[in-house]
Amino acid sequence: MSVEPAAWRRLGPTAEQRRNDIIVGVAVAAIAQFNLVLATSAGMFVGDDAPSRAEQVLWTLAVTLPLVVRRRWPAAVAIVISVAFIGAQVRESPEQQVANGALSAAIYTLGAWGRDRRLARWTQIGIIAAMFAWLGIAIAQTAADLPADAFADAAGPLEPLLAAIVNGILLNALFFGFAVFIGETAWISARRQYLLEAQTEELRRLAAEAGDRAVMGERVRIARELHDVVAHHVSVMGVQASATRRVMDKDPAKARTALAAVEQSARTAVDELRRMLNLLRATGGGPDPRPSGSGVDHLDELVANARDAGLTATFGVYGQPLSLPESLSQAVYRVVQEAVTNVLKHANASAIDVRVRYHAAELEVDVTDDGRGAPPGASAGVGLGLIGMRERVATHDGTLEAGSRPDGGYRVRARFPLAQRQEVPA
Repeated sequence: MSVEPAAWRRLGPTAEQRRNDIIVGVAVAAIAQFNLVLATSAGMFVGDDAPSRAEQVLWTLAVTLPLVVRRRWPAAVAIVISVAFIGAQVRESPEQQVANGALSAAIYTLGAWGRDRRLARWTQIGIIAAMFAWLGIAIAQTAADLPADAFADAAGPLEPLLAAIVNGILLNALFFGFAVFIGETAWISARRQYLLEAQTEELRRLAAEAGDRAVMGERVRIARELHDVVAHHVSVMGVQASATRRVMDKDPAKARTALAAVEQSARTAVDELRRMLNLLRATGGGPDPRPSGSGVDHLDELVANARDAGLTATFGVYGQPLSLPESLSQAVYRVVQEAVTNVLKHANASAIDVRVRYHAAELEVDVTDDGRGAPPGASAGVGLGLIGMRERVATHDGTLEAGSRPDGGYRVRARFPLAQRQEVPA
């Protein structure tokens, strides 16, 4: 789930936040009413044409009570409070201190919670412009009504009226600027928090997918190893057991030899399975401490097994042998092992030929037999063994060819690229 900052829109307030807004709004309205009593009792901000007490109460409620829904409808609340604020000042309602705080909270909330950012910004601009327009009107009216001795005690270097005007403008600019800045900061913080949570969820999802892929890869690896190890030795055992049954009465010596081969194949299969289970149980993640006996150096043993199973088996190495990485050496061994196993199980062949060729830039393995080849209409690479061979070869960026030969029999040919030549020291 990829989330772009520009596409994010802040969600509305939660149920708890709405309840908190009601509590805060009612509390602010109550404080404003109390402050109204204090202001009128002290004679503050009370002009000659002050409205009635009931109207003062209404103006105070109009400025403060909309805060109860400030996060649900921030633009509407900001406009209502702004209009009520100017109306209260036009009517000379004496409560101004809490009203200023309510106006600041409304502008802040519009910046922090306005989901339509363009509407929020233009509403803020409109409110601030209206406030400065009203400030200009109020200054003009006040200046016209000032008595001649209004600035009798002024002692600064500036003209008193100009100083009063600049002071009012600066204070209001700081007031509105601070509210806008804090609101924008809150909105950016909420957006960053959302993006952080989205990215965390994305990382969690990717980690889960990577874990699933790792588990699946390990399952495939285990299945491939089990198939290569068990299928080969069981196939050899099956061929030897069949040969033993046929010659049991006619040639007991040959039967004993075949049974010995069955016994050896069984022991080898058990050893291989035990090695794999020990590796799977290991927690250190290190290499297998026991030699696997599955590498290029052991290909002659595979050919010998095929020979013991009754095939005419030949093995040849061409070119200068190289020191291969362990993983590549094992992959070559497994490909040949699977090819020999398929010959024993399916080919009904009498001969098999295994060749390893070391070229300048690649290692080639070629296994051929004189059997019946692939059945007519069979698709190459659909069996588990062939799939495993292709996966092993692909892991080392190699290529695999498998199919019937034109003159009869079957061929498996794998080519593995060699990164560099490393001659085996004499």
